[in-house]
Amino acid sequence: MSPAMVSARGVRKRFGPLEVLRGIDLEVGAGQVCCLLGPSGSGKSTLLRCMNHLEKIDGGQLSIDSDYVGYRRHGDKLLELNEREVARRRRDIGMVFQRFNLFGHLTAEENVMEAPVRVARLSKAAARERSRELLAQVGLADRAGHYPAQLSGGQQQRVAIARALAMRPKLMLFDEPTSALDPELVGDVLDVMRRLAADGMTMVVVTHEIGFAREVADTAVFMDDGVVVEHGDPREVLTRPRQQRTRDFLAKVL
Repeated sequence: MSPAMVSARGVRKRFGPLEVLRGIDLEVGAGQVCCLLGPSGSGKSTLLRCMNHLEKIDGGQLSIDSDYVGYRRHGDKLLELNEREVARRRRDIGMVFQRFNLFGHLTAEENVMEAPVRVARLSKAAARERSRELLAQVGLADRAGHYPAQLSGGQQQRVAIARALAMRPKLMLFDEPTSALDPELVGDVLDVMRRLAADGMTMVVVTHEIGFAREVADTAVFMDDGVVVEHGDPREVLTRPRQQRTRDFLAKVL
């Protein structure tokens, strides 16, 4: 088993009276790919957002590469970090959302450069070189000077992946990265993610792409109603699920 990059123990999250995460236990080894599956409202995206402290957990423990997410231990207590320290730790975690969230007034190259220059204080020359390398990596070397409005949805999402990679993260989080794309554009984005997995990037992916999960994931996790219903080898979970709730879900999506 690889050393744990992500470790969740009894993680709980509540929005008012609604408990969205009800005691999640999960471990993702360094270099592994974990796909989170399940119906809308099951807590998948909330769990992902908790991993980089976009949402604060209400109970349990969550760590990334042995560091608590958003907290530090002081004796027997966990104390919340200030925003600057949270932002510093968040540099190690790249996140790609359903919507691309690119800066419309910046070119693809400039979007990828932005965080390394402003956050990591990289020189513009070094950041531009890194940006061009990453755009080439996602198959967009010829689109570096294009603005988001001049790119297809699939191309914008690949720029978003390059932007997330620009800070050299230890962990990549993907929140349904293909759900907003036309079907014919999905393949290019999934191909980039396959290459990242093959290169050893640790990834947690919320997805409805069952074929991708079966092919690429080391672990498939089926969630429903804020709990992990079933997890394990994707070939087992997706072809021979033990739980009836998993079987019912797969019958509707396959």
